[in-house]
Amino acid sequence: MNDDEKYMARCLQLARCGRAGAAPNPMVGAVIVADGRIIGEGYHIRCGEAHAEVNAISSVQPWDEPLLAQASIYVSLEPCSHYGKTPPCADLIIARGIPRVVVGCIDPFSEVAGRGIRKLREAGIDVTVGVLEQECLALNHRFITCHTEKRPYVILKWAQSADGFIDRLRTSPDEAPVTFSTRHTAMLVHRQRADVQAIMVGRRTALLDNPSLTVRHWPGKSPLRIVIDRELSLPKTLRLFDGSQPTLVITGCANAPSLPNVEYVALDFSKDILPQLLAELYGRRIQSLLVEGGTTLLQSFIDANLWDEAHVETAPLTLAEGVKAPTLPAGLSKKTLQMDSNRKEIYYKNQHKD
Repeated sequence: MNDDEKYMARCLQLARCGRAGAAPNPMVGAVIVADGRIIGEGYHIRCGEAHAEVNAISSVQPWDEPLLAQASIYVSLEPCSHYGKTPPCADLIIARGIPRVVVGCIDPFSEVAGRGIRKLREAGIDVTVGVLEQECLALNHRFITCHTEKRPYVILKWAQSADGFIDRLRTSPDEAPVTFSTRHTAMLVHRQRADVQAIMVGRRTALLDNPSLTVRHWPGKSPLRIVIDRELSLPKTLRLFDGSQPTLVITGCANAPSLPNVEYVALDFSKDILPQLLAELYGRRIQSLLVEGGTTLLQSFIDANLWDEAHVETAPLTLAEGVKAPTLPAGLSKKTLQMDSNRKEIYYKNQHKD
C-alpha cells in the first residue's frame, strides 16, 4: 500500500463514522497531509451540516495552517461544486490554497458528476482520481445506486425454516406466525431497520402479522412505513395506522380516509406497480428500502430484478409444509454468518464490499 492508498484508507475509516447521520447524503471522509503527517481530518457527520472537507480544514491547528500551501487533501468522494445546504467544498479548497487533491471516486449526483474535479483543475490544482476507487464506491453503494438507477437501494429480508418455508399456512391474525429468529437476531432486525429510510410489507403481512415496523430494540430512527393496500381494505386498527410513525399507503383508490400521520398515494395498478413505487420513493429522496413482506411481495421484486441485497435467516427447524420462501437466482455472490443456532446469508445482485 503506497502513501496515497494509506491516507485514502483513513478517509474510509472516518467516513464510516457518519453512517447514522449523513443520509441521504453520502458518507465522506477527508484527510489533510503535509510534511508526511496528518494535520487535519474530518467526516460528514450529519445531513445539512458541514461536509468532510470543511471539517478537515477546520481541524487544522493554527500553527499548522501555513502548511496548507504545500499540503495534499484526500477525500473519499469528489468535492462538491454547487451550492446546496452548504457552500461548495471545491471553492473552499481553492480559497485555502491547497495545491493537491486526491479523490477516491467521482460523485454520480448530477449536481456534481465531475464538475468539482474540473473546477479544481481549472484553478491549477493537481487532482488525482481513483485511489481505492472500488472501496470508495462500495462504501456509498446505496447513494450511488440511488443516483445511477433513479430508485432506492432495495434490501429484501426474510426468515425461513431449514426446509424452505417462511410460515405455516394461516388465514387469520388470531393464528400466531412461526418464530424463526432468536433473541439476538431479532435485535439485529431492529438494527437493520434503523439503518434504512423506509420499510415495506404487503397487505397479507400487514393483516396477519399486524407488525409495527418500528425500531424498538436498537437506538435509532424508525423508518418510513410502507404498505400496499390496493382496495383500502385493511382495518384501520392495525399498528401501521396508529399514528406513532409516518406511514405511506400505496393504493389504487383515488379517495382515501384521513388518518393521523398516514399518507395515501394512488398508483396505476393496471401497470407494473414496483417501478411506479420506486419512482415515487426516489422523488421523496428515499435512498434505501427494506422489504419485509411475504413471499408474493418479495418474489415480485426478485422477478422484476429490482433488488440489490437479500438477507435470509435460516433456523434449524422444519415445517414440512406452509408458505414457500422466495427463490433467488443461481450464482449470486454471498457471505454467510452464523448467529446463535441460526445461519444468515446475505446475497448480492451486484458484488460489492463494505
